Amino acid sequence: MTSIRTFAFAALLAAATFTIAPTSASAQQPARGHFTLPHDVLFGNTKIPVGDYEFSYDPQNTAPFLNLSKMNGPRARFVILVPSTEGTPTRHGSRLVLATSPSGSYVTAMELPDCDLTLHFSTPSRAAEKQIAKAVTPTSAGQ
Repeated sequence: MTSIRTFAFAALLAAATFTIAPTSASAQQPARGHFTLPHDVLFGNTKIPVGDYEFSYDPQNTAPFLNLSKMNGPRARFVILVPSTEGTPTRHGSRLVLATSPSGSYVTAMELPDCDLTLHFSTPSRAAEKQIAKAVTPTSAGQ
């Protein structure tokens, strides 16, 4: 009787392990691409100057950070905290969503529909006027 219980417990444990374990097919790929800023903006509390940038964000990483690398002029790297993310419900193309306040422009979101991902950033609490700038990801660059 003990061996039947042991066998049943082992079979239940094995079945639970296979149904709960994540598969590599369902894992999200890192988001990568580039964009150009025509004027200085804030990503959270970080001021990002005018220029061409490459970005990467790994949704599987436990630290929610967006990595930016300036590609023209003096080279610079920035690591930006991403307070929240969600899936991207539309297919309008990748873009940066900016809010304008009297103190300057702030990035409120980076929409990456090719990766089914929207990154949200901290902004000032004042009412803001929204602007949109296009970000290009490698898969949308050829379109």
